[in-house]
Amino acid sequence: MKLPYQYNSISAWAAEDRPREKLLTKGLDAVSDAELLAILIGSGSIGESAVALAKRILEAVEYNLHDLGRRSPADLQRFKGIGQAKAVTIAAALEIGRRRQLSDLRHRPKVSCSRDAFNAISTRLTDLHHEEFWLLMLNRANEVFARERMSIGGVSATVVDLKLVFKSALDARASALIAIHNHPSGNLDPSKADIELTERLKQAGKIFDLPLLDHLIVSERGYYSFADEGLM
Repeated sequence: MKLPYQYNSISAWAAEDRPREKLLTKGLDAVSDAELLAILIGSGSIGESAVALAKRILEAVEYNLHDLGRRSPADLQRFKGIGQAKAVTIAAALEIGRRRQLSDLRHRPKVSCSRDAFNAISTRLTDLHHEEFWLLMLNRANEVFARERMSIGGVSATVVDLKLVFKSALDARASALIAIHNHPSGNLDPSKADIELTERLKQAGKIFDLPLLDHLIVSERGYYSFADEGLM
């Protein structure tokens, strides 16, 4: 049967443009979110490649991987072209990513100053075009044993739920916390909302005996430390 439009499967693409081959030859950083998702999906359907299907799924969640991670296998199966096996594969991969964030770091950097905290997280945040809020979880030796992303926002703000912040920290049995978020604009000056959030985190930490040691604002220009500025 002849298709009513031109369609080329991934196997017909140039080798360097296929997601698996691109990952192997150019590395993980060269592969887009849609291409990574297409690798998990494995195959598309008549008239739609795996990459096109992946893009359609990501568009439905506004390209927010955190929101995608909240979709159950049953939710994922509502997308045409995603059956049970593909839905389970996607859900399992996203869960591994979530658990990786909570898992122990093989090398536990010790934090003795704001620069140590910045070095422990900067590579994840400085190049982003949207705001994210992260926690560094420290043990009693002030070593970072886990890093967890708590929220993803837009270009100028992200919403932080204190209940989720302290649930994650308590579940991980942290002894102290350092909060970090980025400013995509490059401006390191704290906003009124940043100052208010820091105070709320500090007061909640006192209640749970989980001290907030610092709050960093990071960008490609460096960082701002509330502790260094005497605001803790």
